[in-house]
Formats: sequence, C-alpha cells, structure tokens
Amino acid sequence: MKIAVIGTGYVGLVQGTCLAESGNDVVCIDKLADKVEGLKQGKIPIYEPGLAELVHRNYRDGRLKFTTELAAGIADAEIVFIAVGTPQGDDGGADLSGVWAVGRQVAEALQSPKVIVIKSTVPVGTNAELTRRMKEVAKVPFDVANNPEFLKEGAAIEDFNKPDRIVIGVRRPEVAESLHELYAPFLRTDRPFLVMSPESAEMTKYVANCLLATKISFINEMANLCEAYKADVNDVRRGIGHDQRIGFHFLHPGVGYGGSCFPKDIRAVIHMAQTRGLESRMMLAVDEVNEAQKQVLVRKVTEHFKGDLAGKTIGVWGLAFKPRTDDIREAPALVLIDALLAQGAQVRVHDPEAIPNVRAIYGDKIVYCDRPYGAVEGADALVIATEWNEFRNPDFEIIKRLLHQPVVFDGRNVFDPERMVELGFTYHGVGRLVPQPAAG
Repeated sequence: MKIAVIGTGYVGLVQGTCLAESGNDVVCIDKLADKVEGLKQGKIPIYEPGLAELVHRNYRDGRLKFTTELAAGIADAEIVFIAVGTPQGDDGGADLSGVWAVGRQVAEALQSPKVIVIKSTVPVGTNAELTRRMKEVAKVPFDVANNPEFLKEGAAIEDFNKPDRIVIGVRRPEVAESLHELYAPFLRTDRPFLVMSPESAEMTKYVANCLLATKISFINEMANLCEAYKADVNDVRRGIGHDQRIGFHFLHPGVGYGGSCFPKDIRAVIHMAQTRGLESRMMLAVDEVNEAQKQVLVRKVTEHFKGDLAGKTIGVWGLAFKPRTDDIREAPALVLIDALLAQGAQVRVHDPEAIPNVRAIYGDKIVYCDRPYGAVEGADALVIATEWNEFRNPDFEIIKRLLHQPVVFDGRNVFDPERMVELGFTYHGVGRLVPQPAAG
C-alpha cells in the first residue's frame, strides 16, 4: 500500500519505517528541513535499538522516503497517518495545535479520497473535531480514524512487529477493512484486531497508560512502606506477583516514572475529567505519588551526608528515564541532579545514550564521562538512576577503589543488598531490607 506519515518523531518514524519494512511504499513528512536532510543521510534523531538499520535499508531500497513537502508527500497515499506531538499544555491538557494545523494542511491538499489516521495520543473527541475542521476546507470526501500506539521506548520495533493488539477507531466498516489489510502482516493468530468507535479508541490509549502508571506509583508507595517497617519489597513483590490476578508487570519499585507518555497522559486525563466536572482522585494521587518518588534519592543522599553536600562529589549512572533510550523527558535523574547542584555538590554522570541531551540542559555545570567508572572516580557516592544492563555486573573492587567512600544509592534496586554489604559497601536501595554488616 502507499502510505504517508506526517511527523518523524518517535511514533512517526517507527510507524513509517516498520510499514516500509513490511513492503509498503512510505513517505515520511516533517516540516524541519534539517531533520529531513539528516534522515536522508542516515542520521536518526532518536535512539531506538534497531531503528537506524531499518531506516537505512528501507531508504536505500526505495520503500522509505523523506520530504518536507506535505502536499506532494500525501498525493499518492491511500492512508495518511498524523503522528505529530501533543505535548502537555499550560492547563494540563494536551496541546493539539499541531494536530489542527496538520489536519488543515492535509484537507487543503486533498485531491482524492483518503483515510486520515490520527496516530498521536489525543483526548477523547479529537477525531470528531478534526473531521469537522477538515470538512470546512476539503473539496473531496475523506475518513478520519484513530489508531493509538502502544510502543515501549527501547523495544518499539519488537512491539510494532509483534503487537499485543491493534486498536482501530472508525465510523465506517470499510475504513476498518483497509486498516486491517495494512496491519495483517503484523497480526498473529492469537492477537486481536479491535474495531471500535474513535472515542473508545482515544480513551483506550489513556486508560492503558493510566493503569500502568498506577501500578508503578502503587508499588513505589508500598516500597516506601516496606522500608519504614523493615520489610523487603522484593520479597513482597514475589509474594503478590505470582497471583495471576496481579502479575509482575510494572511492579518494579524505583524512583518514579518519566518519559513522554505517562506524565502528560495522566495529567491529560485529569484535565479531561475536570472539563466534564468530574474528580479524578486516583489519577491525581498517582501523579502526586510519582512526583514525590522522584525525591527519594535526593532524601537518601541528603540524610546520609547529614544535610551537608557542599563540596561532595556524587557519581550518577543513568540519565534517561528508562534504559535503551536517550529520552530524558521528566527523567528522575534530572530531579536528582538539580537537587545535588542546588546543595553545592559536584556531579559526575554517565549514560550510554543520553549524555548529549543532558549536556544541552546543563552545559558545563556537571562532568560528563564516557565510561561508567569515570563517573565514580573521586566521588563520595555512586547513585544508580537508570537500570541499564551495562550497570548490573560491574567490577565492585574497581568501584570501591575509585570512590572516596564505598557508598551506593541504588534507585533501581539493581544490586543485591546482601552482596553489597559483604563487599564492604554502605548500600541504600528502594524498599529493600539491607542486612547489617557483621560485627568486627
């Protein structure tokens, strides 16, 4: 099929590339000329494992094209995906200015009937409003559908190729049939293609993210309670996770969630509820718990050094909000860095992918290290803020030798507390029961 994707951010670039990889002819459109030229040269604006290779191969083979010309880009397309950003607005709701602008441009450029698919995460009612706005301009018939994405950063290619389900919001069954044909190569026999109204599809995306975020805030609050009562949250997690009604997914205690989806989507749901005169008490609590959880490492470090961080050097491993991405939006590590700097500490950091993005914010205020041990050298403590696999089995003897003091704050519970104590470290986890060192 001939496909156009408007927006080459995380969602749009993955969408267009994976559809090209399955044999479709795809044109990706973006208004930023430098970005488009970079993509033509193989420069990928985001880090996502496996994406660069797919972009290169499909561009080389002619199935994937990039352009800044919207009208020309959608001219031959049967299906046009809108994948522009919907960031959080000043009122907490989603900023839809990009969707409205692109929708108008598409409507003005339409020369033949097409299916327009909103891939961006949008509040309920956006499909209907976009249809209304486009009809004021378009001279040919068209359909607007909704197709929310459920990709995890760091595993987006696999998620796209092996989806748990595909959700489609349509007004006419013929549109669902076209989209089913497009997605057929990705549907295994046990994975459903769910057709519903656009309003239900729009809501599905938000409800999914709200539930996942709720599980994270829940286990983090329980981890803090475990710590207060000298229970071990890892044992508790095993005790509840084997209950099939509960499971283990998204029950990993830590320092809170971040990224481009959960924070803004939770707040968008709160805003949607308030717009209809409803209270969203649970989502308000989820957001509040998460923001408070980002202060856990700050509190632990401050308490350990008795409130005096002036002149101390803290090494930080991990800057991205999660592993396998360079995304630092709402990352807990940034909350920690801000607090450390405010208290007069010096900060040395390492992350496999996110350093350029962090450097753009902090400049020369912190020290950037291209290897993990560089961030530890001369530091008074090591903090784990992101659970990259590269951090799971370091040489602890080297770490002890490089640190001024053998102190580790493990914000992701990467290390085993008992082993850390045996190795001579002062260890602080999240909700973990730390054994006392043997008396000398």
